[in-house]
Amino acid sequence: MDTEGVHQLWDELSDFEAGQSSAAAARLMSWLCTASRAWNATWAGALRLPGPAEGDALQGWRVAAVQALHPVAPHPDEQHFKVILEAWERREIDPSFLLPMRGVGTFRSYSFRRELPAAWFSSPFYEQHYGRVGTVDAVFVAFPLNDDCESHFGFYSARSFTDEEIQLLMLALRGIKWFHRQLMLSHGLLLASSPLTATERRVLHLLLTKASEKEIGGRLEMATSTAHQHVTRIYRKFGVRSRAELMSIWLNSAG
Repeated sequence: MDTEGVHQLWDELSDFEAGQSSAAAARLMSWLCTASRAWNATWAGALRLPGPAEGDALQGWRVAAVQALHPVAPHPDEQHFKVILEAWERREIDPSFLLPMRGVGTFRSYSFRRELPAAWFSSPFYEQHYGRVGTVDAVFVAFPLNDDCESHFGFYSARSFTDEEIQLLMLALRGIKWFHRQLMLSHGLLLASSPLTATERRVLHLLLTKASEKEIGGRLEMATSTAHQHVTRIYRKFGVRSRAELMSIWLNSAG
């Protein structure tokens, strides 16, 4: 197992600036895909909503944000994976949806080939979302940040993952709680009152640099007044009154 490579990866992740969480996540997923011979990877931020409906097999959990390493044709960006999540939101329960429910609140991994029956791999759901794009197996690693918030990384391969590859994925993702926390924060999923919109995320990434509101507006091709409105909403969602208070959230590794 390449433990030295994992340590070097951790050092590399720590060099990314606070506003570069998406780029850092892409670097992490790229390295782990190479190490595990996976062809694609995703990150998902999961939240548990209060008062789940009676009989909800998913216990109120929803996926509030997703980032894919590679888009899956013919869909742009993360749309291929968002289609799967739409079925999750509609509570069209597929057996694969129940895997992350096992051991909620603990650091864990779960995989298709090891935990789903052989018949599932002949199902229309598997063929539509996985088989037709070449995914033979998928492994997920879940990192809980509190009782109602978890960070999940998924890896997709054209063959079955080996035990050693799964152990490497778990090792690499186990020792970076600070990084899981930053990913959740960057999407407004940990301490914010509601998830950030795509535009608010872009503003936030620049807000965590030295860019002024005028510079943020210029870079994002919006009026300074519009940039200010987004900044105000971001402050409100995080319950802060200034950029310094916002930055302190990222600097407070204890959460």
